[in-house]
Amino acid sequence: MNPLKRKIGILGGGQLGRMMIEESLRMNLDFSVLEADASCPCAGISNRFVLGSLLDEVAIRELASEVDVLSYEIEHVNTDALKKLEAEGVEVIPSPAVLEMIQDKGLQKEFFVRNGIPTSEFRLVESPQDWIPALEYLPGDRVAAKTRKGGYDGKGVALLTKNQVSERVPFESPCVLEAFVPCQKELAVIVARDRQGNCISYPTVEMEFDPDANLVTFLVCPAHISDELEEQARNLALKTVEAMKSPGLFAVEMFLTSDNRLLVNEIAPRVHNSGHHTIEACYTSQFEQLVRILAGMPLGSTELISPAVMMNVLGGPGFNGPYQIDGLDDALSMEGVYLHLYGKKESKPMRKMGHITVLGETPSDAHAKAVYLQNRIKLIAE
Repeated sequence: MNPLKRKIGILGGGQLGRMMIEESLRMNLDFSVLEADASCPCAGISNRFVLGSLLDEVAIRELASEVDVLSYEIEHVNTDALKKLEAEGVEVIPSPAVLEMIQDKGLQKEFFVRNGIPTSEFRLVESPQDWIPALEYLPGDRVAAKTRKGGYDGKGVALLTKNQVSERVPFESPCVLEAFVPCQKELAVIVARDRQGNCISYPTVEMEFDPDANLVTFLVCPAHISDELEEQARNLALKTVEAMKSPGLFAVEMFLTSDNRLLVNEIAPRVHNSGHHTIEACYTSQFEQLVRILAGMPLGSTELISPAVMMNVLGGPGFNGPYQIDGLDDALSMEGVYLHLYGKKESKPMRKMGHITVLGETPSDAHAKAVYLQNRIKLIAE
């Protein structure tokens, strides 16, 4: 089939799907979207819009009937429905089996162990009674507890001392307990794998997090690491994705430990916050790259055009509702600054409303401009 004629279906209508469509408009590609919110970011720009839950098999089948290939921009979808559709001959990328594994952080950890992928020490617990015995096997005094299913953007994650666990278990549901990893940096590598098994990676990025919300505040590319560590990070990410044996685009998140080891933390089977800078900073953005895979086109170059820093634009504290942006003139008057808003009509505290990518001659130059903008750009009530 002519790749430009392939109809693409996306489960989820948020900002990630929106940027996939925006990056593909110049190729006249056809997109259908399923989402439960009729005012979602994708609603106004998709060719067809199906209103329904991402867990509703009937709605998913309605979307599938309109397209040649299905993908998703969020993990919280009905994998049983996708597996049935795949068995009936519908193409789903990445595969439902990979999505099912990634939906469960416990299965992810077991996948790492089976495939010789370095990760933090962990134990799986089914109920609160299992926590204390499990902690005896983990080194150190601190632990990261993660619910096995349903967590995102820091939700379903708790950092605790072992003494705190003895006083209060934060989650009743099955969890992964991980030994806390003292790390220098948190890194991520985006990897694309096409239908023929060809893999290509983007330059490693370094992430800075808001300590309270556990959301990325800054992303710096290239990461401030040695050439040797850059090669190791990209090779580890490629090994991780090749082990999944599925086409798609994946974000492999890692810890760089205090003794210079790389440990894989988690995988996202989709376009990801750690790749937003690629729209301006790389020859082929992560969004176009996934669309190329879905449409059956060749993989595009991942080379970096310019050092870049990406900062999330988050909803301001203390209000919900229509918003305006204070400091917008500063952002738009600076060279190498690109504002992306996600079409969300109402702001909420710490909600991702958009992002800004800043290009510079060096990572330090871009970072300095981003810090200035972070102190100027505020979302306030309209």
